[in-house]
Amino acid sequence: MRFMKVDETKCKRDGICVAECPRRIIKLEGGVGFPGVAPEREYYCMNCGHCVAVCPNGAMSLGRMPIETCPEIGKDLVLSWDQARHFLRSRRSIRAYKDQEVDRQTIQKLIETARYAPTASNSQTLHWTVINGRERLSEFSKIAVEWMREVIAEQPKSPTAAYFTPIVAEWDGGYDGILRTAPNLVIASAPEEASNGLVDCAIALTYLEFAALAMGLGTCWAGLLQVAMLNTPALVEKIGLPEGHTAHYPMMIGYPKFRYHRFPERNQPPIHWK
Repeated sequence: MRFMKVDETKCKRDGICVAECPRRIIKLEGGVGFPGVAPEREYYCMNCGHCVAVCPNGAMSLGRMPIETCPEIGKDLVLSWDQARHFLRSRRSIRAYKDQEVDRQTIQKLIETARYAPTASNSQTLHWTVINGRERLSEFSKIAVEWMREVIAEQPKSPTAAYFTPIVAEWDGGYDGILRTAPNLVIASAPEEASNGLVDCAIALTYLEFAALAMGLGTCWAGLLQVAMLNTPALVEKIGLPEGHTAHYPMMIGYPKFRYHRFPERNQPPIHWK
């Protein structure tokens, strides 16, 4: 299939695809002929699919994105404002999980949904590392706790030591305050050279956690593990990220042990109108 295909029986030459193209490479000269991209400009296409998605007549296809792979938006599935607000407010950080692993097919489905998150210039360079099982996750937590012990010993009067001390004490008492009781861990990573890797991973993980909510799963951003990974090369090595990748954040996943019945309130947002 050539780089761009326009169904001339459907195209109305309205120029919408021309105006929508982020790289401004689609042309429709003087309204004559049909939209197209000069061969020397094809290199600049980032395959975002805006031209395919925005055409109201279903006339556009890309070589790497045939229209057959792009389903129409179901108007009956679009959330109302009340539904969207209710859904977003229902998300909680889950720190108590059932003793039940999430199966591979379910996690695969979550990641397949998270791939639709925006990435800088549509680079889509993220990788996902999935670790299953409490026993394996406890090994990561143990390394993190040992690092915390070192921090406490070296900086006993620091705020960091004060924060870490009860976490270490809980670990010694048999409770994992690093990864809680989560049975699964997902880590989003990006190539070291990706200048927007941190933001790309954060957005994708947000997509993943909202998809998890819709499937009856709970998630929690594993901040303590992230800090330990930044300071403990041995932990990163044990986790085993793709070569040349930086881990931008790990996320716990599992089935919530408890059910929530109300929305907790949050502070009013400071807004600075200019």
